[in-house]
Amino acid sequence: MIPITILIVDDEEEMRHLIQMYLENSGFHCIQAASGEEAYQILEQESIDLAILDVMMPNENGFMVCEKIREKYTTPIIFLSAKGEEWDKVRGLQLGGDDYMVKPLSPGELVARIQSVLRRTGSPAIEQNVIKMGSVTIDKKARKVMVEDKAVPLTLKEYELLIYFIEHQSQALSREQILESIWGIDYHGSLRTVDTHIKTLRMKLGIDEYIQTVWGIGYKFEVPEE
Repeated sequence: MIPITILIVDDEEEMRHLIQMYLENSGFHCIQAASGEEAYQILEQESIDLAILDVMMPNENGFMVCEKIREKYTTPIIFLSAKGEEWDKVRGLQLGGDDYMVKPLSPGELVARIQSVLRRTGSPAIEQNVIKMGSVTIDKKARKVMVEDKAVPLTLKEYELLIYFIEHQSQALSREQILESIWGIDYHGSLRTVDTHIKTLRMKLGIDEYIQTVWGIGYKFEVPEE
């Protein structure tokens, strides 16, 4: 399957690499551009599913780059900026942006926003049947889970739990939330059901650090930075 390709446009090399690391851990393919000019050249040559534009760039800022892109392309665009004023957000959306995020970034929120924009814009790229998160690969059509190159047999509830965590990655989820979402509002079992299933899921995956305990709340799924 061809992965979703994201164009990252930012004049700060460190920020580009950081965003690329976040997104590649979630199974996206990334291409970097340090300026608007580089971005135009890449759009001419590559099939880009979504562009992430930094607003505060020298020479051509993100708004100017967006205007030029919109002259030729309908590629979905998410703005990134350290400025969170409402006027900047409104301007970005009026110029043809599809979303606007304020730095510092949450990896989980960035991935969720990308998926939301792709769904909203009707991009065929969002029809992802294969999800890759760090060393975990999930084939949703086959309902198959791999860690590295080894198949991991999961029960239905363990599989649903893993998908739920990935869809809400980096979010602290209470046991009550998890129980209601996976077992349903009418389930009368105890919260220990959640703990038991997470324990077996961790054991089967062999990657304890991906499913982290959030003391006093519950759990969250996060791929550690390398």
